[in-house]
Amino acid sequence: MNSLYQTPHEAQLLFGRGFRAGMDRRGQKILAAKNEKEMREEIRRKQGVEEKPEEAAAQRLKEEAANTYDTFDMRVDKHWSEKKLEEMTGRDWRIFSDDFNISYKGSKIPLPMRSWVESKLSPELLKAVERVGYKKPSPIQMAAIPLGLQQRDVIGIAETGSGKTAAFVLPMLSYISSLPPMSEENEAEGPYAVVLAPTRELAQQIEDETMKFAHYLGIKVVSIVGGQSIEEQGFRIRQGCEVVIATPGRLLDCLERRYIVLNQCNYAVLDEADRMIDMGFEPQVVAVERLARKYLRNPVVVTIGTAGKATDLISQHVIRMKESEKFPRLQKLLDDLGDKKAIVFVNTKKNADTISKNLDKVGYKTTTLHGGGSQGQREYSLEGFRAKRFNVLVATDVAGRGIDIPDVAHVINYDMPSNIEMYTHRIGRTGRAGKTGLATTFLTPMDTDVFNDLKKMLH
Repeated sequence: MNSLYQTPHEAQLLFGRGFRAGMDRRGQKILAAKNEKEMREEIRRKQGVEEKPEEAAAQRLKEEAANTYDTFDMRVDKHWSEKKLEEMTGRDWRIFSDDFNISYKGSKIPLPMRSWVESKLSPELLKAVERVGYKKPSPIQMAAIPLGLQQRDVIGIAETGSGKTAAFVLPMLSYISSLPPMSEENEAEGPYAVVLAPTRELAQQIEDETMKFAHYLGIKVVSIVGGQSIEEQGFRIRQGCEVVIATPGRLLDCLERRYIVLNQCNYAVLDEADRMIDMGFEPQVVAVERLARKYLRNPVVVTIGTAGKATDLISQHVIRMKESEKFPRLQKLLDDLGDKKAIVFVNTKKNADTISKNLDKVGYKTTTLHGGGSQGQREYSLEGFRAKRFNVLVATDVAGRGIDIPDVAHVINYDMPSNIEMYTHRIGRTGRAGKTGLATTFLTPMDTDVFNDLKKMLH
């Protein structure tokens, strides 16, 4: 064999100022410092001279430097969660987005926020967030709040129970805080912001969530929904408020009767916009895509996870049975529940009342929620269920979307909904705010239309 191959030349690391590709930079530096030390010792031995103190000190510094991470090493070797904000690289932000399933569509998108401290919310709002007890922002909040603080047009798509409400409420309150406070001079011009929601319950829930933060900033919030006195709501608006939360029908009534004007409203939020279309509000809320094309300027679409997908925290079970087997199986599931809360979904008001009465007879603390009840009855049912006076809520799809009831352990689809989207929103009443949940669905031969869609979703 050729002697060149028998004794290959060992390349000197760090010859000049370069590094070898594919090798650890720190390892190369340590090896280079070792080689240099040996080379200098060999030269001194041949020359018969002693090592000077300054030479020894310089060599020690080189060895110490080789053993420490340089800036580049820190950027590559540490996880994004261990880095300061200024150390984050493009690669880190890509990993961050992948970790939280954040994806964007649009241009000039600001970086997401990793924590509340790194957000650009005002000190007053950060104190409010702390008092409310929000420890870490959810993915939709991480992505949408920086966009909202830049007053960008945003379309947010996220799983049920993902914290969307705070994602639009906090930037909205930040914007309002920068405007002149309400006074006798400007309160007649109407609110600064309007939030539209498809149902009374969701509108009132958004009002409660907004008030948690607005209370600390001195911002007034008024909700205008059906089922309550429109004159009283008009009086509250005329007294001056910065935020109005409304259902589309009642807002239109108030505008037509001149109870409200929107002369200075520059901030609009449509919560569950697709639901408003489903419920027949198309004259007031056009299809979301057309709305975006017509009214939004350079919008950013933020998607968390897969649109229309239920959260992974929900364990989903499907049981096939005859119609006559449903009620005995429901009793067994509720017996296993203990004192935890469950929502039983049905498709009709009549069925909701019937099942609720039958459950009452056998000793369950049950209440109902459907469109046939008065506003007072619906509020009584929701409040009682939240306060655990009742631990079983029998509901139609009026409770299927948007309504946030904490600590629901089990969702039971006594009747399978007619489409898979409503199934997703029903089971989204459990597994919220990072907690696990259970969803059980009863399937009968009458539900064959949704078998295929349900099978695809579960797989």
